[in-house]
Amino acid sequence: MTPSFKIAAAGLMLATLMGAGACSPEAQTPPGDRAAPAAPVSPDVSAVRIGTLEATALRDGTLKVPAGNAEMSPWTNTAEVSALLTAAGVTDGTVHLSIQPLLVRDGERVVLIDAGAGGQMGTEGKLVASLRAAGVEPSQVTDVLISHAHGDHVGGLAGADGRLTFPNAVIRMSAPEWTFAQAGAAEAGAGALLAAITPKVEPFAPGAQVTPSIRAVPLAGHTPGHSGYEIESGDDRLLYIGDAMHSSIISVQRPEWRNAWDSDSAAAVTTRQGLLERGASGTQRIYGVHFPFPGVGRFQRRDDGFVWVPEAPHQP
Repeated sequence: MTPSFKIAAAGLMLATLMGAGACSPEAQTPPGDRAAPAAPVSPDVSAVRIGTLEATALRDGTLKVPAGNAEMSPWTNTAEVSALLTAAGVTDGTVHLSIQPLLVRDGERVVLIDAGAGGQMGTEGKLVASLRAAGVEPSQVTDVLISHAHGDHVGGLAGADGRLTFPNAVIRMSAPEWTFAQAGAAEAGAGALLAAITPKVEPFAPGAQVTPSIRAVPLAGHTPGHSGYEIESGDDRLLYIGDAMHSSIISVQRPEWRNAWDSDSAAAVTTRQGLLERGASGTQRIYGVHFPFPGVGRFQRRDDGFVWVPEAPHQP
């Protein structure tokens, strides 16, 4: 196993990512002071319409998990996993997990949900370039909402020099997740990153309304304080599911399979099954941060289970 993949497989805490390769901001534009963005011109950005809200999927990179390697994959039933992937048309024996934080313009707030891997874990570190392609400088981000404190979600919060990537943003995560993150930082001896972000962190109670249009949704099982985020505008809702599900094939079609990256496997299985039941029974749109870019779609019942049905990209 390569060192970079060990990081991914272990679900590294935020405190161990001091070496993350996130870009430091250049401009220091006041938060919220922005012109209307031009239509995206990059294949690494994709417009997402939520009622009257503007949102944008931002490509950061891809995690590649060898499906047949029980040491590297969180799904240890490798023969079944490989067969399921093949049946779905994936023939290279690899679980491809995209990483795409979501940008939401919520009134005067410029909100980023998760911060990517910062170039760690064998990923490309595209987030800042994608953000700029969407018409936003890192210094204009007012809020960074963290689903949980694993490396592919917090690695982009600071660069190797310790400078915050989003210097004007408050960093929000659930109070149980922040406690979990601090404990992990102490154990890893990586206090520098913790010190860098601590003045910016504002923990919230699970289920809190974190911006005018975004509510945190506890999604138990992956980490102690793992949160999804429901974005609401009028009758339209989009649920950002974080790491409640990883693969649009495996997690959706076999939600009962154990994933070693989950801290509480039984709770994680219950969460996945509940998301699928509710999603397929109503009009709930889903944003899968690790699903194929741009990650927007719905769950649909099929035969005796479920499948992921991606939504056609929105044309701005």
